[in-house]
Amino acid sequence: MFTRNWPRHLLCLSLGFPLSSAVACGPDFPMRLLDNRGQSLAELPEGNFRFEISRLGQAITGLKNVSEIVYSMDAPDYAVQRGDAEQAGLTVPQQALVKELRTLSDAHQVEAQGASLPTELRLYLAGAVAFSAGDHGLAADYFQKVLALPADQRALRSTWAAYSLGRALFAMSSEADAAPDLLTQSRKAFEQARQLSIDGFSDPLELGVASLGEEARVARTAGDWDSAIGLYATQNLHGSAVGYTSLKLLMADLAAMPDEQLAALLKGKPVQQLVTASLISRLGWSFGDQPPNEQKLIKLLQNSTRGSLDNADRLAAVNYQQGDYASAKAFLEHAGDGGLAWWLRAKLAMREGDKTAAAAAYAKAAQAFPQNESWGERRTPDWDFETLQPKCRVEGESAILALQRGDYLQAFDQLYRSNDIYWFDAATVAERVLTVDELKHYVDTQVPAPPALTQQDRDNYVPLSVAAKLRNLLGRRLLREGRYDEAPAYFDSETLHHQAKSYGELRHDAESKWWPSKRAFAYYNAATLARFSGMELLGYEMSPDYATFGGNYSLESNELKVGPLVAEEEVRRQQASAAQPDQRFHYRYVANALASRAADYLPHTSQAFAAVLCAAAGWNTGQEEKSAFYQRYVKEGPYVDWALFFGERCPYPDFHNADKRYVTQALSPIRATLRPYKKWLEMGAVVAATGIALVLINRRKRRLRQ
Repeated sequence: MFTRNWPRHLLCLSLGFPLSSAVACGPDFPMRLLDNRGQSLAELPEGNFRFEISRLGQAITGLKNVSEIVYSMDAPDYAVQRGDAEQAGLTVPQQALVKELRTLSDAHQVEAQGASLPTELRLYLAGAVAFSAGDHGLAADYFQKVLALPADQRALRSTWAAYSLGRALFAMSSEADAAPDLLTQSRKAFEQARQLSIDGFSDPLELGVASLGEEARVARTAGDWDSAIGLYATQNLHGSAVGYTSLKLLMADLAAMPDEQLAALLKGKPVQQLVTASLISRLGWSFGDQPPNEQKLIKLLQNSTRGSLDNADRLAAVNYQQGDYASAKAFLEHAGDGGLAWWLRAKLAMREGDKTAAAAAYAKAAQAFPQNESWGERRTPDWDFETLQPKCRVEGESAILALQRGDYLQAFDQLYRSNDIYWFDAATVAERVLTVDELKHYVDTQVPAPPALTQQDRDNYVPLSVAAKLRNLLGRRLLREGRYDEAPAYFDSETLHHQAKSYGELRHDAESKWWPSKRAFAYYNAATLARFSGMELLGYEMSPDYATFGGNYSLESNELKVGPLVAEEEVRRQQASAAQPDQRFHYRYVANALASRAADYLPHTSQAFAAVLCAAAGWNTGQEEKSAFYQRYVKEGPYVDWALFFGERCPYPDFHNADKRYVTQALSPIRATLRPYKKWLEMGAVVAATGIALVLINRRKRRLRQ
């Protein structure tokens, strides 16, 4: 979707081997408001030119918007569209005749050979042929004849004739002997075309909307910039890409004008609004040095708008973006109660250190911005992207202040309501700042389980909803904190639900079973689940595991420190909820610890002891951990013929036969202690056996004598 240079964040693509990670250029990452809180509060993001110009025009009641087909990239050539439209509503013989007449170059010949056609068709075709031949005066005569027919006799070509008449008159205006009022007549013809379209006359080519752009061109030629801007803006509102593109071109023409000429035009409100829309949107540039033309526009705009109350919030925004905070504040005194005005007031209050006033202004801005207002996508200076919906952005900035004053649930709620836009920030607060009970209560009361994705959805990589992601995050956090019975219900799929339940049961068995091999079995299988399903069951949504990326990427993470926008309590909460250990793929270390506990409960002489250590050594946690498992095996374990491939080819631990080794292992220390006295013990055993035999013999003899 976007081209991307190296970002500030280092994107690390790891395919399961943290010690040999491949550094690669990853996907586009969304902006994080909490990453640089001061910058997030201080900057006013650039606006969106398309949105800004939508405020300039005024839709015409009854005029239909353009269809997607006519103006889409898949639309056929306009001449082909026109040819198809000309055939509509005609009989087969009429269609053939119209197509034939279109090939002629003499309008009078067209009129003669088309005698069998309805009058409106014959006259319009004659005018069209004359226009193509460059005889604009004759063409205008024919189009006027069409419009002079009774209304019921020109249902098919009225709109066409008025539109074409406007074009013919405009073309005539540039000729040497042109009448002085031709531009005015041309504009009236385009107005008539729109009205005919509104009145229901045939308009398959959507000439009613197209006439706005044509009339704007006439107005621009006559030097009427204000009317031209308004017409193009209205054309844009009716869905025409021509209106949007034309306004960009007009803006380029304005920027290239001499200062004196531009200063005169800036006295008109539409020109002021267009220039302001361009400056707010940084049309033509984004980051780096500001182009000289932009600086000229700003200076001339500021001079022309002194004392003006129109467009005050936008003018305040331009001044704020340029760092002229005094002028921005002055304009805001006349800016009313719009969302942008209150947003700017909040930022100015922050600059003055008044966080209370800033919080109040943010609240009013959030109420004033419509929920569906969108300024499109933008790039940050760090080359992240942001889908800029002002209401969500305002609430996100307000969340920074809520965090600073300790209103953690409010901060989370404001970030969570942005859906995917600021999910990274919401996830950070959910798993690092809120307590697990605070998060669980919020989810239980505010976030019902959404419908599960079908297998087809999963096969097609349909993303999870934010609600499902939050519930998964809570489920993983509950498992990490040992609340095994509560966790399974929050996972979005049956597979994860069953795995979470199994993991909890295994962890419970590992602590409660009486027989050692049963504990070892539970620890080992819990370790296996943690290793191979740990991202889904135990992983942090953000740092250090980045389950949000499936673990494939990580973002640069700065240590949170107490400061003007970060309170000590938030730092303490984040430290308390950090991963243990705080390393990427932390669940692998959890798996290692569980496997080590499993080995603790197994006889060291058993195959199971060696197999558990072998498996754990191959879990790619790191060379240090792998070496530690191997050294433990060498020091404590039995000889096995597969030890040459330790950590690579490991059989499943034989827990059942390990039971037989408990007695042997218990006697081994005694045997080792007595081994130096083996001969004396053997002699003693013989003597003892002889003595016992003699005693038994004597007892037998006495019984026989009795």
